[in-house]
Amino acid sequence: MQDDARQAPASPATAIADHIHGHPADPELTALAALGFSKPLLSALADRARQNGTRIESELLHSGLIDETAYYGAMARFLRLPFVETIDAALVADTPMLDTQLQRPCQIRIVHRHRAPQVAVVPEAGRLAHLGAALSAMPALGRELAITTPSAIRRAVWKAGAGRRVRETVTELFDCFPAFSARIVLAGNQGFYAGLGLAALISAFIVMPLTTLLFAHVLLSLVYLASLILRFTAFTRQQFGPPAPRLVLPRDGPLPRYTVMVALYREAAVAEQLIASLARLDWPHPLLDIKLVCEADDEETLAALKALCPGPHFEIVEVPPSNPRTKPKALTYALGAARGEFLAIYDAEDRPHPQQLREAYARFRTSPAELACLQAPLIITNARESWISALFSLEYSGLFRGLLPMLARTRMPLPLGGTSNHFRTEALRAAGGWDPFNVTEDADIGLRLYRLGYRSDIITRQTLEDAPTRMSVWMGQRSRWFKGWLQTWLVLMRNPHRLAREMGLPAFGIFQLMIGGMLISSLLHPLIIVFMGIGLHSMLQAPAGHIPAGTFSLFVIDSVNILGSYLIFLGLGMGSMIHYEKRLIGWRWIGVPLYWLMTSAAAWRAVLELHSRPFFWNKTPHKPVGRNNET
Repeated sequence: MQDDARQAPASPATAIADHIHGHPADPELTALAALGFSKPLLSALADRARQNGTRIESELLHSGLIDETAYYGAMARFLRLPFVETIDAALVADTPMLDTQLQRPCQIRIVHRHRAPQVAVVPEAGRLAHLGAALSAMPALGRELAITTPSAIRRAVWKAGAGRRVRETVTELFDCFPAFSARIVLAGNQGFYAGLGLAALISAFIVMPLTTLLFAHVLLSLVYLASLILRFTAFTRQQFGPPAPRLVLPRDGPLPRYTVMVALYREAAVAEQLIASLARLDWPHPLLDIKLVCEADDEETLAALKALCPGPHFEIVEVPPSNPRTKPKALTYALGAARGEFLAIYDAEDRPHPQQLREAYARFRTSPAELACLQAPLIITNARESWISALFSLEYSGLFRGLLPMLARTRMPLPLGGTSNHFRTEALRAAGGWDPFNVTEDADIGLRLYRLGYRSDIITRQTLEDAPTRMSVWMGQRSRWFKGWLQTWLVLMRNPHRLAREMGLPAFGIFQLMIGGMLISSLLHPLIIVFMGIGLHSMLQAPAGHIPAGTFSLFVIDSVNILGSYLIFLGLGMGSMIHYEKRLIGWRWIGVPLYWLMTSAAAWRAVLELHSRPFFWNKTPHKPVGRNNET
């Protein structure tokens, strides 16, 4: 009888107790040793956990040495509990608290149809002894419990709450902060004043056409001149200002969890490139929370991602089909599940610098809490492929390495780029997340953060992208940008007095130049050229020595505006480029005048779309690097 007793299987609590003498001070090591992991492996994992500020169990699950299902299945056998590999979402009740399991999945209640409910739990190795002791003391508890995996809980929660969550995503900003939402294109008073202004303008042209035309000419010239002065200031700072200090990146010590989100739609072609680019990010995998946010009916992209079997720090989020079909809606849908203290946004074709997260964290760590967002520079790599991509490269260089750094140093609002934004997650949520109805959610959230008292800045480690190489692709993308900028301007200008009070007059003026001035100058750029031609014709027709002073002055201003804008465009763009980038541009810079006319055409198309299809997202196709890209 004594021999039989010695050979009877020990209880979980007893089995763990047998290992305590080896690891008396660390219950996590004790439990993992009881599960059969070797001491040399546990020692190496413990060193890595101390370095990263993580748990040994997290390091084990992200090491690639064991599959999540196999690990928790072993726990279930150890505890003598059933293991649930897949949870039927139809058996999970959707409650307001259900979404907490997306951030920290630990348990879920399964309501079976023909038997008693069951609680599926995700045990932690450090508390395995407590759970084993509880099961030994209360055997009936084992009939109510099962073991599952964090991924199984997340998948069930995503599906169980999908309908509620997508409704909240679409309506919450409008319901809670209607002043920030672009769901209504023109507010009532804006429609009234727009109609009144248009009627007044038409009447003025009928009653006194020459005076009205002269007034419009002077006003447009002044707007152009103000925008030119802003960019010339950025150019002088770029050329003669002190270089930005390089931060010492954190290498040792505990790091926070970092969420990375990528919204994808019809991106199967770049799935492999994207996973490879994100895999190069220099951040401990147990502290990375990468969410690939896809439309649930985009079967091709979903299949491509799943076939690549990304690591355990990747999660594929499926957004139920609903209108509006926009990137900000997809991002906001996944925002509630973000587990990181900080959050980065990338596009499907991006290749971010591996140390970009570390630089952003170093800036956040040494800055006050009011710094809510950091923008990384975007650099175009396919400038050699066409004159459109070459000028796009110049434009991005001037914006991200010239204009935005100047605005950041003077603590002005930043109209963010659509990718490589790094946020404090708490501040992003406090601002209401992205507006599902705004098709340039980047500029919108940057300006909204500013008016709420937050600040944005720039970092230096870049993200590589490819630019459009064909006119049709460029036009679709640019018209969407203009439509979104127009949406953003209309939203912020619903109450100009309040906006000026919240932003301050200098920032309010910069906003008007960066968004309003850019819209006006783009829409009316051909008119300035016409005015310059009329002025030149008038001077040629006038007798020698009797050129009217007013005509001559306006001609000079128009010439300065046009030629100065072209030169500053080139100067800002070239000023930040290395020699290799300039070689890629080559002689294609001579296409600047045509590029600006294309910009005007895109702006007018955006105005028409704002009336007919305000929330339509013109999808830009992407291809992997080296395959005649279109981005």
